[in-house]
Amino acid sequence: MEGFKAFLLRGNVIDLAIAVVIGAAFTNIVNAIVKGVINPLVGAFGTKDLASYSSCLKGPCVTDPKTGEATEGIRILWGSVLSATLSFVITAAVVYFLMVLPMAKYLARRAAMQAAKAGVQETLEVSELEVLKEIRDALVSQRSSSADEGRGQDPGRGHDE
Repeated sequence: MEGFKAFLLRGNVIDLAIAVVIGAAFTNIVNAIVKGVINPLVGAFGTKDLASYSSCLKGPCVTDPKTGEATEGIRILWGSVLSATLSFVITAAVVYFLMVLPMAKYLARRAAMQAAKAGVQETLEVSELEVLKEIRDALVSQRSSSADEGRGQDPGRGHDE
């Protein structure tokens, strides 16, 4: 039971649930656009409903006027496939241009800001390191010069002589 609880409380499950709910609501909007805008535009060149576009594969296609089903022949309903394809393309375009593209630009801007901050931090660290090296070198040279003065000018002679 603990594993199941941990699974449900992970962020991914909640994000997925939100995506499904938003996707379902968004589907209604896309379907309304296809039925209210795209189908009438296509209807200007032919019938008002894309689903009515069809072809007869075998024999003469006879449709029952009451039910709308084919009673003879084999009917290929390519208009409904076209309608579903248009719905998909519209959905993909809206998701890309309204969600994916702005988020990608935001993340790129954020990454550039992070890189700039890291570059400034690295520059500060390098300059601090250089200063510390200079201090070390100065201390080493002071120690070596004071040690040489304490010994005298002749490095071959010791203090006891």
